[in-house]
Amino acid sequence: MKKLNIKNTDLEIAPINFGGNVFGWTLDEKESFNILNKFEEGGFNFIDTADIYSWWVGGKEGGQSETIIGKWIKERKNRENVIVATKVGGQDGTHPVDTSKKHILESVDKSLIRLGTDYIDLYYTHFDDEKTPVEETLSAYDEIIKAGKVRYIAASNISQERLIESFEVAEKNNLPKYVALQPHYNLVEREKFETEYASLVEKYGLSVFPYWSLAAGFLTGKYRTEEDFEKTARGGGIKKYFDDKGKAVLSALDKVSEKHQSQPATVALAWLLANPLITAPIVSATSERQLQTIFDAPKLNLDSEDLEILNQASK
Repeated sequence: MKKLNIKNTDLEIAPINFGGNVFGWTLDEKESFNILNKFEEGGFNFIDTADIYSWWVGGKEGGQSETIIGKWIKERKNRENVIVATKVGGQDGTHPVDTSKKHILESVDKSLIRLGTDYIDLYYTHFDDEKTPVEETLSAYDEIIKAGKVRYIAASNISQERLIESFEVAEKNNLPKYVALQPHYNLVEREKFETEYASLVEKYGLSVFPYWSLAAGFLTGKYRTEEDFEKTARGGGIKKYFDDKGKAVLSALDKVSEKHQSQPATVALAWLLANPLITAPIVSATSERQLQTIFDAPKLNLDSEDLEILNQASK
């Protein structure tokens, strides 16, 4: 499989980013290992997690996902073959959103221990507390990059204004710059990224890894009736998409997937990959069947007619 470079780095990735929030939540350790093995055997190498995953299971601290990934890497002896991204600053059951230097310096060491590694390839500001000065956050990153603990930094839930300020402060003070953005972006969540962030992505030359690429499962097409939303853990949270627009998007996905003898989830990911601004969508799987729909996405080339159908339904 053709690998891509994360812009402004020497990191090479396959064009799908596995979302590790399922590890220690909907998948136990053994099941997680099996999925990760299949993911790597499929030619993919990019794994995304966060220090707070999956705190909601125990109601206090996270770390379950990083711990499972660390044990898997140790068992496979494959640290050099995988690109690991994790995050800092998010809220869990023990602390609020926090991007202070103190919190970052403490958190990175905890993440390294859980991951069983001495470096993190890509380290995200998960959520921005908007109280800590941008310079303080970036100087913390500067310290851990110089210490060899982190290779590159990236941004997730950061406002336009703070993202711009981060680049201005980094330029002025010779501090590290974000190399990637992780926005909420998919066929039913287009407006915020396209109106607020797309121009910044181009301006600063960022790679883009959208989270909730399948709208937490809505774009797989498995939710077709009101009752379907009551059958899964995520159903209640995505019922909001089951409006006229959401139904039109599902219909468009059905039409395009039928044409290509494919699956709605594969088409939804291929739509993201057809956007030149998108590097690798983040997506999770809890079964080999779901993994196959992910694997098929980079091989599916949507034509202009397909894209028009999907764009019109989702605009």
